[in-house]
Amino acid sequence: STPPMRAPRPSAEQTEQIIYMAWQDRISFEAIRARFGLSEAEVIALMRRTLKPSSFRLWRQRVHGRITKHRKLLDRHLSQ
Repeated sequence: STPPMRAPRPSAEQTEQIIYMAWQDRISFEAIRARFGLSEAEVIALMRRTLKPSSFRLWRQRVHGRITKHRKLLDRHLSQ
């Protein structure tokens, strides 16, 4: 059988847009997936590849567990 198709790497312009969206508190990973077709893990990998190590660590600390970055967490929080 053939391996699953991988999404092509985003262009430089798309990469800039993804990084911008990833840094925004109010833009969820699901919104990034809807626009660019990248999973949360793929966004994290792109950020790791593109950012300086210190910037990547700062970004990961910022988004880790942030409810607005994760649609399910936000929905659960709003329904309480």
